[in-house]
Amino acid sequence: MRFLKYLSIFVAGALALSSCEEDIILDGDFVETAVVYGLLDQADSIHMIKITRAFIGPGSALDIAQIPDSSYFDQVEATVSEVVNGQVTRTWTLKDTIVQDKDTNGLFYGPEQKAYYFKTLPTGPLEAIQTSSNPMLSSLKPTATYQFKAIINGGEFEVSGQTELVRGMTSPSASQNFTFKFADDPGEYISTGIAISNTGNSYITSAHLDILFNEHQGPVVNEKSFRWKLGEAAAEPFTTRTYSAVGRTFYDLVKANVSNNPAIDKRTFKGIRVILTGGAEELYNYMSVNSPSSSLAQSKPTYTNLSVTNGKRVVGIFSSRQTVTYYKPFYTSPQQAYIRAIDKKSTRELCNGPITGFLLFCSNHPGDNVVGQEESFACN
Repeated sequence: MRFLKYLSIFVAGALALSSCEEDIILDGDFVETAVVYGLLDQADSIHMIKITRAFIGPGSALDIAQIPDSSYFDQVEATVSEVVNGQVTRTWTLKDTIVQDKDTNGLFYGPEQKAYYFKTLPTGPLEAIQTSSNPMLSSLKPTATYQFKAIINGGEFEVSGQTELVRGMTSPSASQNFTFKFADDPGEYISTGIAISNTGNSYITSAHLDILFNEHQGPVVNEKSFRWKLGEAAAEPFTTRTYSAVGRTFYDLVKANVSNNPAIDKRTFKGIRVILTGGAEELYNYMSVNSPSSSLAQSKPTYTNLSVTNGKRVVGIFSSRQTVTYYKPFYTSPQQAYIRAIDKKSTRELCNGPITGFLLFCSNHPGDNVVGQEESFACN
């Protein structure tokens, strides 16, 4: 989803103008600027916050951006505090760590990046708070407010911000009996709607599907998957938005994401993982301001919900999102043959249809393998 990308944004400032007579150097106008990005998600157990700095210096900004130290403060002391009914109930001191998942094709250094984090238990189903013998590891509380504070370079300046957690997202498609339907008659495609019921405080939502299938090579079975983005849109609290999983797109994506390994004996469908995400109002505002401008003047306002002391500057955001994930298996057991991620017609189309029928898919679903009544697309 697009707003996950804001966790890895850096801000660089460098400008050098020259003429034949003299150089104009703007270092004297530079104001120390903190760059902070953090999204709390009650479904997570590790909460990451990026704390870096904008830079300026002689030479090429592209060269400086490749030097990690140019984007780090000498010292960062950061905390996140939980506030319930106006009282601080817990405070976590953030630790620093190195993550190694940044794309090395970007302008900034990678793949290693420094980030700051704290740990909790993830919130369970229906936002049930999980507890631990160590209270610091218990789940984030959906109704609490969380305050961020970072003391930079031993007190040179401070950055702070706060957010409520996004909560209240549900989906009727999480029902055990919900089934995806992508095809009707052979070669005729239909769509399945994924509804997000926003009974809480989300201002932007997105929906993704992870499509899982197995590739069989003799006794060896390898799980494969790909992600299908259904969409992202603004939302209003206490409303429902439906994202459409288009049948023709499903089969086209399956075709595009299978290997051409001639050693494959067969493929079987495994299931669909549904990932629904909602973002807080501050995140929605931040994304709206930073979206591409359609104005010829290209003038855009700035937005942050962070504050800073001692005349310094800050860019970025400290906000929250909620991720709801559930899994629809192709089948669970012969006793529950009525449960299936995709219905029988959609399975037939996967195995025999014009788009994917040559990809060696067959069905190992108990409902398609009834003794004496096996479907033509059932696995042997």
